[in-house]
Amino acid sequence: MKLINEASFNEDVLSKDFVVVDFYADWCGPCRVIAPFLEEIQSELGIEIMKVNLDESPNIASQYNVMSIPTLAIFKKGEKVSTNVGAASKARIIDWIESHR
Repeated sequence: MKLINEASFNEDVLSKDFVVVDFYADWCGPCRVIAPFLEEIQSELGIEIMKVNLDESPNIASQYNVMSIPTLAIFKKGEKVSTNVGAASKARIIDWIESHR
């Protein structure tokens, strides 16, 4: 997974056809729980998952109304189409992603 910031968000997310963004923080326990799932899901589904550290890029979080972490968001062609808030099982995350592909 690629760590992105405010400077690279447009290129790495908004310019792509389909991207999952993981809004997280290093101190967030549930974020650390789902991180290995996301690595596996990225390779299993052949999708791009980008990570945004809220402590380093607070303006992105504000722009997309991220109030709790972890928050996963699906972007299609520059538009946020779905959000999943909180830790979830790998199977649930896969189902959520697949339902929006």
